Amino acid sequence: MCYVMDPGGQPVMRLTIEIEREEDGRWLAEIPALPGAMAYGPTRDAAIAAVKVLALRIMADEIEHGERLPDTADINFTLAA
Repeated sequence: MCYVMDPGGQPVMRLTIEIEREEDGRWLAEIPALPGAMAYGPTRDAAIAAVKVLALRIMADEIEHGERLPDTADINFTLAA
């Protein structure tokens, strides 16, 4: 996870998604910077969508329990190269 500045100078949290295809054909998407943010999907797009939803749920839970401050205006997901 890293922070970058948008053109207006606001911090943006950038989360990198790593994706791979399993031997059984399922897709696995993971955000290494967020422990537990790993999701499977029958397609690449489904796995990516599922891990984004899970990442937002993890961060919302952390904010709710005072573990993370809601300090960013935007969250940006990028796929690992």
